[in-house]
Amino acid sequence: MTERTPNLPSRLPGVGTTIFSVMSALAAERGAINLGQGFPDFDCDPALVDHVCAAMREGHNQYPPMPGVAALRESVAAKIETLYGRRYDPAREITITAGATQAILTAILCAVHPGDEVIVLEPCYDSYAPSIELAGGRVVRVPLAPRSFRPDFERIAAALNPRTRMLVVNSPHNPGAAVWTRDEMLRLAALLAPTDTLLVSDEVYEHMVYDDAAHVSAASIPELAARAFVVSSFGKTYHVTGWKVGTVAAPAALAAEFRKVHQFNVFTVNTPMQHGLARYMADPLPYLGLAGFYQRKRDLFRAGLAATKLLPLPSQGSYFQVVDYSAVSELPEAEFCQWLTREVGVAAIPLAAFYDGGFEQRLARLCFAKRDETLRAALQRLQQLR
Repeated sequence: MTERTPNLPSRLPGVGTTIFSVMSALAAERGAINLGQGFPDFDCDPALVDHVCAAMREGHNQYPPMPGVAALRESVAAKIETLYGRRYDPAREITITAGATQAILTAILCAVHPGDEVIVLEPCYDSYAPSIELAGGRVVRVPLAPRSFRPDFERIAAALNPRTRMLVVNSPHNPGAAVWTRDEMLRLAALLAPTDTLLVSDEVYEHMVYDDAAHVSAASIPELAARAFVVSSFGKTYHVTGWKVGTVAAPAALAAEFRKVHQFNVFTVNTPMQHGLARYMADPLPYLGLAGFYQRKRDLFRAGLAATKLLPLPSQGSYFQVVDYSAVSELPEAEFCQWLTREVGVAAIPLAAFYDGGFEQRLARLCFAKRDETLRAALQRLQQLR
Protein backbone atom coordinates (compact mmCIF):
# COMPACT_ATOMS: atom_id res chain seq x y z
CA MET A 1 0.00 0.00 0.00
CA THR A 2 1.38 3.42 -1.00
CA GLU A 3 1.48 6.24 1.51
CA ARG A 4 -0.72 9.09 0.28
CA THR A 5 -1.74 12.37 1.85
CA PRO A 6 -5.27 13.30 0.69
CA ASN A 7 -5.73 16.52 -1.22
CA LEU A 8 -6.92 19.29 1.08
CA PRO A 9 -8.85 22.13 -0.60
CA SER A 10 -7.64 25.32 1.07
CA ARG A 11 -10.00 27.41 3.18
CA LEU A 12 -7.71 30.37 2.43
CA PRO A 13 -6.43 29.79 -1.12
CA GLY A 14 -5.31 33.40 -1.52
CA VAL A 15 -3.07 33.38 1.55
CA GLY A 16 0.63 32.65 1.19
CA THR A 17 3.86 33.75 2.84
CA THR A 18 3.39 37.32 4.03
CA ILE A 19 5.62 40.24 3.13
CA PHE A 20 6.42 40.52 6.84
CA SER A 21 8.02 37.06 6.85
CA VAL A 22 9.81 37.78 3.58
CA MET A 23 11.27 41.06 4.82
CA SER A 24 12.28 39.67 8.22
CA ALA A 25 14.08 36.75 6.54
CA LEU A 26 15.85 39.11 4.14
CA ALA A 27 16.84 41.41 7.02
CA ALA A 28 18.34 38.46 8.92
CA GLU A 29 20.16 37.23 5.82
CA ARG A 30 21.68 40.65 5.08
CA GLY A 31 22.30 41.76 8.67
CA ALA A 32 19.92 44.68 8.22
CA ILE A 33 18.36 46.68 11.04
CA ASN A 34 14.78 45.48 11.08
CA LEU A 35 12.38 48.42 11.30
CA GLY A 36 9.77 46.34 9.50
CA GLN A 37 8.88 44.29 12.57
CA GLY A 38 6.00 45.87 14.46
CA PHE A 39 7.21 45.09 17.96
CA PRO A 40 9.82 46.37 20.43
CA ASP A 41 13.46 45.29 20.59
CA PHE A 42 13.63 46.17 24.31
CA ASP A 43 12.43 44.41 27.44
CA CYS A 44 9.37 45.06 29.54
CA ASP A 45 9.45 46.40 33.08
CA PRO A 46 11.17 43.77 35.28
CA ALA A 47 8.45 44.35 37.88
CA LEU A 48 5.90 42.84 35.50
CA VAL A 49 8.02 39.71 35.10
CA ASP A 50 8.38 39.54 38.88
CA HIS A 51 4.59 39.60 39.27
CA VAL A 52 4.21 36.75 36.77
CA CYS A 53 6.94 34.69 38.43
CA ALA A 54 5.34 35.26 41.82
CA ALA A 55 2.01 34.04 40.44
CA MET A 56 3.69 30.88 39.18
CA ARG A 57 5.35 30.24 42.54
CA GLU A 58 2.00 30.78 44.27
CA GLY A 59 0.52 27.95 42.24
CA HIS A 60 -1.49 29.88 39.63
CA ASN A 61 -0.63 27.36 36.93
CA GLN A 62 -3.89 25.56 36.14
CA TYR A 63 -6.82 26.61 33.95
CA PRO A 64 -8.34 29.93 34.95
CA PRO A 65 -12.02 30.75 34.37
CA MET A 66 -12.92 30.71 30.68
CA PRO A 67 -13.56 34.51 30.44
CA GLY A 68 -10.35 35.29 32.31
CA VAL A 69 -9.05 35.79 35.84
CA ALA A 70 -11.61 37.85 37.76
CA ALA A 71 -9.03 40.29 39.17
CA LEU A 72 -7.77 41.12 35.70
CA ARG A 73 -11.27 41.61 34.28
CA GLU A 74 -12.05 43.92 37.19
CA SER A 75 -8.85 45.91 36.58
CA VAL A 76 -9.68 46.25 32.87
CA ALA A 77 -13.23 47.41 33.62
CA ALA A 78 -11.94 49.98 36.12
CA LYS A 79 -9.40 51.32 33.61
CA ILE A 80 -12.00 51.69 30.87
CA GLU A 81 -14.36 53.49 33.24
CA THR A 82 -11.63 55.88 34.38
CA LEU A 83 -10.33 56.68 30.88
CA TYR A 84 -13.45 56.45 28.74
CA GLY A 85 -16.38 56.89 31.11
CA ARG A 86 -18.22 53.62 30.46
CA ARG A 87 -18.69 50.97 33.10
CA TYR A 88 -18.53 47.42 31.79
CA ASP A 89 -19.59 44.55 34.02
CA PRO A 90 -16.38 42.56 34.51
CA ALA A 91 -18.35 39.34 35.05
CA ARG A 92 -20.38 39.52 31.85
CA GLU A 93 -18.81 42.11 29.53
CA ILE A 94 -14.99 41.79 29.76
CA THR A 95 -13.21 38.78 28.24
CA ILE A 96 -9.47 38.11 28.35
CA THR A 97 -8.20 36.83 25.00
CA ALA A 98 -5.07 35.23 23.54
CA GLY A 99 -4.02 38.53 22.02
CA ALA A 100 -5.89 41.00 19.85
CA THR A 101 -5.74 38.91 16.66
CA GLN A 102 -7.64 36.07 18.36
CA ALA A 103 -10.07 38.62 19.77
CA ILE A 104 -10.81 39.99 16.30
CA LEU A 105 -11.15 36.52 14.78
CA THR A 106 -13.51 35.43 17.55
CA ALA A 107 -15.65 38.57 17.26
CA ILE A 108 -16.01 37.91 13.53
CA LEU A 109 -16.70 34.17 13.91
CA CYS A 110 -19.39 34.74 16.54
CA ALA A 111 -21.27 37.32 14.50
CA VAL A 112 -20.71 36.81 10.77
CA HIS A 113 -22.85 34.24 8.92
CA PRO A 114 -22.12 32.89 5.44
CA GLY A 115 -22.98 35.56 2.90
CA ASP A 116 -22.82 38.46 5.36
CA GLU A 117 -20.75 41.48 4.35
CA VAL A 118 -18.05 43.00 6.51
CA ILE A 119 -16.55 46.41 5.72
CA VAL A 120 -12.83 46.94 6.26
CA LEU A 121 -11.07 50.26 5.72
CA GLU A 122 -7.92 49.95 3.64
CA PRO A 123 -5.02 49.93 4.25
CA CYS A 124 -5.58 47.56 7.15
CA TYR A 125 -4.06 44.89 9.37
CA ASP A 126 -3.64 41.69 7.43
CA SER A 127 -5.70 39.40 9.69
CA TYR A 128 -9.04 41.09 9.02
CA ALA A 129 -9.84 39.69 5.59
CA PRO A 130 -8.83 36.03 6.24
CA SER A 131 -10.89 36.07 9.45
CA ILE A 132 -13.95 37.24 7.52
CA GLU A 133 -13.38 34.62 4.81
CA LEU A 134 -13.09 31.83 7.40
CA ALA A 135 -16.52 32.88 8.70
CA GLY A 136 -17.96 32.64 5.18
CA GLY A 137 -18.41 36.39 4.97
CA ARG A 138 -17.71 38.72 2.07
CA VAL A 139 -15.01 41.34 2.52
CA VAL A 140 -16.07 44.82 1.39
CA ARG A 141 -13.04 47.10 1.10
CA VAL A 142 -13.48 50.85 1.50
CA PRO A 143 -10.34 52.95 1.06
CA LEU A 144 -9.24 55.53 3.57
CA ALA A 145 -8.09 58.82 2.09
CA PRO A 146 -4.67 58.25 0.48
CA ARG A 147 -1.70 59.45 2.54
CA SER A 148 -3.80 61.03 5.32
CA PHE A 149 -5.62 57.75 6.12
CA ARG A 150 -8.74 59.63 7.21
CA PRO A 151 -12.17 57.95 6.93
CA ASP A 152 -14.24 58.70 3.84
CA PHE A 153 -17.76 58.67 5.25
CA GLU A 154 -19.44 59.00 1.88
CA ARG A 155 -17.78 55.79 0.72
CA ILE A 156 -18.56 54.03 4.00
CA ALA A 157 -22.20 55.09 3.70
CA ALA A 158 -22.33 53.83 0.11
CA ALA A 159 -20.98 50.43 1.21
CA LEU A 160 -23.54 49.95 3.99
CA ASN A 161 -26.58 47.86 3.08
CA PRO A 162 -28.92 45.33 4.74
CA ARG A 163 -26.32 42.57 4.23
CA THR A 164 -23.65 44.48 6.20
CA ARG A 165 -23.13 42.55 9.41
CA MET A 166 -20.03 44.34 10.69
CA LEU A 167 -17.57 47.20 10.21
CA VAL A 168 -13.96 46.99 11.41
CA VAL A 169 -12.18 50.22 12.36
CA ASN A 170 -8.68 50.73 13.73
CA SER A 171 -7.52 53.81 15.64
CA PRO A 172 -4.69 54.58 16.22
CA HIS A 173 -4.12 53.16 12.80
CA ASN A 174 -1.73 50.49 11.55
CA PRO A 175 -0.07 51.14 9.14
CA GLY A 176 -1.01 54.80 8.61
CA ALA A 177 -0.52 56.17 12.17
CA ALA A 178 -3.68 58.31 11.92
CA VAL A 179 -5.94 58.82 14.94
CA TRP A 180 -9.69 59.25 14.61
CA THR A 181 -11.07 62.44 16.14
CA ARG A 182 -14.14 62.64 18.37
CA ASP A 183 -16.04 64.31 15.52
CA GLU A 184 -15.19 61.38 13.25
CA MET A 185 -16.27 58.84 15.85
CA LEU A 186 -19.54 60.72 16.39
CA ARG A 187 -20.09 60.83 12.65
CA LEU A 188 -19.55 57.07 12.52
CA ALA A 189 -22.08 56.63 15.33
CA ALA A 190 -24.66 58.65 13.40
CA LEU A 191 -23.97 56.67 10.24
CA LEU A 192 -24.45 53.31 11.97
CA ALA A 193 -27.39 54.37 14.17
CA PRO A 194 -30.21 53.37 11.78
CA THR A 195 -28.53 50.04 10.93
CA ASP A 196 -27.98 46.70 12.69
CA THR A 197 -24.30 46.77 11.78
CA LEU A 198 -21.92 45.65 14.52
CA LEU A 199 -18.56 47.31 15.11
CA VAL A 200 -15.14 45.84 15.82
CA SER A 201 -13.01 48.68 17.18
CA ASP A 202 -9.36 47.63 17.06
CA GLU A 203 -7.72 49.87 19.67
CA VAL A 204 -4.48 48.03 20.38
CA TYR A 205 -2.44 51.27 20.16
CA GLU A 206 -4.84 53.20 22.41
CA HIS A 207 -2.09 54.51 24.70
CA MET A 208 0.14 55.74 21.86
CA VAL A 209 -1.44 59.06 20.85
CA TYR A 210 0.81 62.09 20.51
CA ASP A 211 1.00 65.88 20.61
CA ASP A 212 -1.52 66.19 23.48
CA ALA A 213 -4.28 64.58 21.42
CA ALA A 214 -6.61 62.03 23.04
CA HIS A 215 -7.58 58.55 22.00
CA VAL A 216 -11.33 58.41 21.38
CA SER A 217 -12.43 54.90 22.22
CA ALA A 218 -15.64 53.43 20.88
CA ALA A 219 -16.33 52.75 24.56
CA SER A 220 -16.56 56.52 25.12
CA ILE A 221 -19.38 56.97 22.56
CA PRO A 222 -22.52 55.29 23.99
CA GLU A 223 -24.11 54.77 20.58
CA LEU A 224 -20.99 52.94 19.37
CA ALA A 225 -20.30 51.05 22.59
CA ALA A 226 -23.78 49.52 22.41
CA ARG A 227 -22.84 47.70 19.17
CA ALA A 228 -19.08 47.31 19.57
CA PHE A 229 -16.46 44.72 20.38
CA VAL A 230 -13.67 46.97 21.72
CA VAL A 231 -10.31 45.22 21.36
CA SER A 232 -7.17 46.08 23.37
CA SER A 233 -3.73 44.55 23.79
CA PHE A 234 -1.55 44.10 26.86
CA GLY A 235 1.26 43.07 24.53
CA LYS A 236 1.37 46.47 22.84
CA THR A 237 0.85 48.43 26.05
CA TYR A 238 3.42 46.67 28.21
CA HIS A 239 6.02 45.62 25.58
CA VAL A 240 5.20 41.90 25.87
CA THR A 241 3.84 41.05 22.43
CA GLY A 242 4.98 37.43 22.75
CA TRP A 243 2.70 36.83 25.73
CA LYS A 244 -0.36 37.15 23.46
CA VAL A 245 -2.83 38.56 25.98
CA GLY A 246 -5.59 40.98 25.02
CA THR A 247 -9.10 42.00 26.00
CA VAL A 248 -12.54 42.47 24.49
CA ALA A 249 -15.14 44.73 26.05
CA ALA A 250 -18.67 44.33 24.69
CA PRO A 251 -22.29 44.61 25.85
CA ALA A 252 -23.48 41.48 27.65
CA ALA A 253 -25.52 40.16 24.72
CA LEU A 254 -22.54 40.45 22.37
CA ALA A 255 -20.07 39.15 24.95
CA ALA A 256 -22.22 36.05 25.49
CA GLU A 257 -21.98 35.17 21.80
CA PHE A 258 -18.28 36.01 21.78
CA ARG A 259 -17.65 33.62 24.67
CA LYS A 260 -19.50 30.80 22.92
CA VAL A 261 -16.77 30.82 20.27
CA HIS A 262 -13.92 31.80 22.57
CA GLN A 263 -14.47 28.76 24.78
CA PHE A 264 -13.85 26.44 21.84
CA ASN A 265 -11.09 28.20 19.88
CA VAL A 266 -8.78 28.90 22.85
CA PHE A 267 -10.96 28.18 25.92
CA THR A 268 -8.83 30.44 28.10
CA VAL A 269 -5.54 32.33 28.38
CA ASN A 270 -2.39 31.47 30.33
CA THR A 271 -2.99 31.85 34.04
CA PRO A 272 0.18 33.33 35.59
CA MET A 273 0.35 36.12 32.98
CA GLN A 274 -3.21 37.13 33.86
CA HIS A 275 -2.47 37.27 37.59
CA GLY A 276 0.76 39.18 36.95
CA LEU A 277 -0.97 41.70 34.70
CA ALA A 278 -3.76 42.23 37.23
CA ARG A 279 -1.22 43.12 39.92
CA TYR A 280 0.82 45.32 37.57
CA MET A 281 -2.28 47.28 36.53
CA ALA A 282 -2.65 48.57 40.11
CA ASP A 283 -0.24 51.30 38.99
CA PRO A 284 -1.64 53.30 36.04
CA LEU A 285 1.61 55.14 35.33
CA PRO A 286 3.02 52.57 32.87
CA TYR A 287 0.11 53.01 30.44
CA LEU A 288 -0.49 56.69 31.22
CA GLY A 289 3.18 57.43 30.46
CA LEU A 290 3.33 55.37 27.28
CA ALA A 291 2.44 58.23 24.92
CA GLY A 292 5.30 60.35 26.24
CA PHE A 293 7.70 57.40 26.02
CA TYR A 294 6.91 56.70 22.38
CA GLN A 295 6.55 60.35 21.37
CA ARG A 296 10.19 60.88 22.34
CA LYS A 297 11.16 57.97 20.09
CA ARG A 298 8.96 59.26 17.29
CA ASP A 299 10.52 62.73 17.53
CA LEU A 300 14.06 61.34 17.61
CA PHE A 301 13.30 59.26 14.53
CA ARG A 302 11.58 62.04 12.58
CA ALA A 303 14.40 64.48 13.36
CA GLY A 304 16.89 62.00 11.92
CA LEU A 305 14.76 61.42 8.83
CA ALA A 306 15.01 65.15 8.08
CA ALA A 307 18.62 64.52 7.04
CA THR A 308 17.48 62.03 4.37
CA LYS A 309 15.42 62.22 1.19
CA LEU A 310 12.67 60.21 2.85
CA LEU A 311 9.62 62.36 3.55
CA PRO A 312 7.85 61.39 6.79
CA LEU A 313 4.05 61.58 6.73
CA PRO A 314 2.26 62.63 9.95
CA SER A 315 2.47 60.06 12.76
CA GLN A 316 -0.33 60.88 15.18
CA GLY A 317 -0.45 57.54 16.98
CA SER A 318 0.81 53.93 17.09
CA TYR A 319 4.55 53.24 16.83
CA PHE A 320 4.75 53.45 13.05
CA GLN A 321 6.12 56.04 10.69
CA VAL A 322 5.12 56.05 7.01
CA VAL A 323 7.66 57.62 4.65
CA ASP A 324 7.40 58.78 1.05
CA TYR A 325 10.49 57.63 -0.88
CA SER A 326 9.60 59.34 -4.20
CA ALA A 327 12.74 61.50 -4.04
CA VAL A 328 14.91 58.39 -3.69
CA SER A 329 13.56 55.84 -6.14
CA GLU A 330 10.91 55.07 -8.74
CA LEU A 331 10.84 51.39 -7.80
CA PRO A 332 7.53 49.79 -6.79
CA GLU A 333 7.13 49.56 -3.03
CA ALA A 334 8.02 45.89 -2.53
CA GLU A 335 11.11 46.21 -4.75
CA PHE A 336 12.16 49.41 -2.98
CA CYS A 337 11.89 47.80 0.45
CA GLN A 338 13.96 44.84 -0.70
CA TRP A 339 16.55 47.21 -2.20
CA LEU A 340 16.60 49.25 1.03
CA THR A 341 17.21 46.09 3.05
CA ARG A 342 19.96 44.75 0.76
CA GLU A 343 21.78 47.96 -0.13
CA VAL A 344 21.17 50.33 2.80
CA GLY A 345 20.75 47.78 5.57
CA VAL A 346 17.38 48.87 6.93
CA ALA A 347 14.24 46.76 6.55
CA ALA A 348 10.85 48.37 5.95
CA ILE A 349 7.39 47.18 4.87
CA PRO A 350 5.74 48.33 1.62
CA LEU A 351 2.44 50.04 2.32
CA ALA A 352 0.93 48.27 -0.68
CA ALA A 353 1.03 45.05 1.40
CA PHE A 354 -1.85 46.44 3.47
CA TYR A 355 -4.12 46.77 0.43
CA ASP A 356 -5.86 43.98 -1.44
CA GLY A 357 -4.05 43.68 -4.75
CA GLY A 358 -1.62 46.42 -3.76
CA PHE A 359 -1.88 50.18 -4.21
CA GLU A 360 1.36 51.84 -5.23
CA GLN A 361 2.04 55.24 -3.65
CA ARG A 362 5.83 55.00 -3.10
CA LEU A 363 5.26 54.67 0.62
CA ALA A 364 6.93 52.41 3.18
CA ARG A 365 6.20 51.72 6.86
CA LEU A 366 8.93 51.89 9.49
CA CYS A 367 8.60 50.99 13.18
CA PHE A 368 10.16 53.18 15.87
CA ALA A 369 9.40 50.84 18.81
CA LYS A 370 13.11 50.25 19.14
CA ARG A 371 15.93 51.16 21.50
CA ASP A 372 17.32 54.64 20.87
CA GLU A 373 20.64 53.12 19.79
CA THR A 374 18.80 50.95 17.25
CA LEU A 375 17.02 54.00 15.85
CA ARG A 376 20.25 56.02 15.68
CA ALA A 377 22.06 53.19 13.90
CA ALA A 378 19.22 52.88 11.40
CA LEU A 379 19.18 56.64 10.84
CA GLN A 380 22.91 56.64 10.21
CA ARG A 381 22.35 54.14 7.41
CA LEU A 382 19.28 55.94 6.06
CA GLN A 383 21.21 59.20 5.90
CA GLN A 384 23.03 57.73 2.90
CA LEU A 385 19.78 58.65 1.11
CA ARG A 386 20.64 62.32 0.56
